[in-house]
Amino acid sequence: MAIERVRTYLKQYGMEDRILEFDVSSATVELAAQAVGCPPERIAKTLSFMLGDGCILIVVAGDAKIDNAKYKQRFHTKAKMVPAAEVEERIGHGVGGVCPFGICPGVEVYLDESLKRFETVFPACGSANSAIELTIEELERISGSQGWVDVCKGWNEEGENP
Repeated sequence: MAIERVRTYLKQYGMEDRILEFDVSSATVELAAQAVGCPPERIAKTLSFMLGDGCILIVVAGDAKIDNAKYKQRFHTKAKMVPAAEVEERIGHGVGGVCPFGICPGVEVYLDESLKRFETVFPACGSANSAIELTIEELERISGSQGWVDVCKGWNEEGENP
């Protein structure tokens, strides 16, 4: 079970007991925000993309959308999401529970600038009914990210990044 994989991963940081498990689904941004009791934009959704022969994860704010031009400029290819049927095999977590913790070897993680406006965010923990509250610094440290990227749009009133 993927949540156990995440629990084991978080144990090395002493954070395994911070996982929140819900009696309701948290598989979408809206459902996760309801389960956690926070605004949808504070849900840190983890998006999975094909890149060459492998995959990458980009963790973005709940109200952000991938900007195809920015993605192509950063990764030198068109944004192509991992097909839903392949997500669990390629990433290590099923759709609705994808997170940057306890993932398959070789999958790189990036954090989008849209997250930096919050003190804490709530990424999933490997299942469709889990999350963890992390500071941005904690997320950066424990996600093993390759760094920050600016590949999203739509996350402020003007529809552009500040």
